[in-house]
Amino acid sequence: MSNRIATKLLAEFIGTFSFVFIGAGTAAVVGGGAGLSGITAVAFAHGLTIMAYGSVSGGHMNPAVTVGVLVAGAMGAGEAIGYIVSQLIGGVAGALLLSVVLGGAETGLGMPALAHDLTLGATSLTITPAAGFTIETMLAIFLVTIVLSTAVAGRAGNLAPLAIGMTLTLNILMGGALTGAPFNPARALGPMVATGNFNDAWLYLTAPIVGAIIAAILHTGLARLAQERIPTNDHHAAAGTPAE
Repeated sequence: MSNRIATKLLAEFIGTFSFVFIGAGTAAVVGGGAGLSGITAVAFAHGLTIMAYGSVSGGHMNPAVTVGVLVAGAMGAGEAIGYIVSQLIGGVAGALLLSVVLGGAETGLGMPALAHDLTLGATSLTITPAAGFTIETMLAIFLVTIVLSTAVAGRAGNLAPLAIGMTLTLNILMGGALTGAPFNPARALGPMVATGNFNDAWLYLTAPIVGAIIAAILHTGLARLAQERIPTNDHHAAAGTPAE
């Protein structure tokens, strides 16, 4: 293993560890009944962590993001597997340390859960597994699209971690009360392992991957369309030159 790859894998481990320890830790401390102010705190805790560590590891810290980058053809399968393993280990390690610091699993350790009887104005809402899967998929699509359009495509330069962090923050503001909004298998799996509670694990582990694949396909398709339009425009310009 080259030193460059080893450095990246270590960065992904540290980044995901910090992401779960700080993000899930904030969710555990704030608790589930804190309302909008609590969700805002959790959203910014996750987003600011991405901004702080994103430039070190490339801003993944999420197996779904890595799958999206892989499907888009921006990294090799071997490197992607290494990233995902590092992320999952980092997420579990972060949650286990949280369990030690917070004195066990009684706090839930920020584990995501589908909303039951959530009060919305004069009515209440319960998120079904199907609805939860859709929400987690869509949130992953938004995140991976931003990653591919900024960090991978290089369009935002040094501002890529900011764009990714703000997208993650906005996603949690929308979905935090509905699904817990991890849209990240490592972020979801860590607290599950630490608490021994694997409710709806299939949803939280697979929906973000589905969203990432969709985002990568859309990103690749749009990029190809853009490349096809450039030669066409150049051809028309060249054809019109003699007439001028």
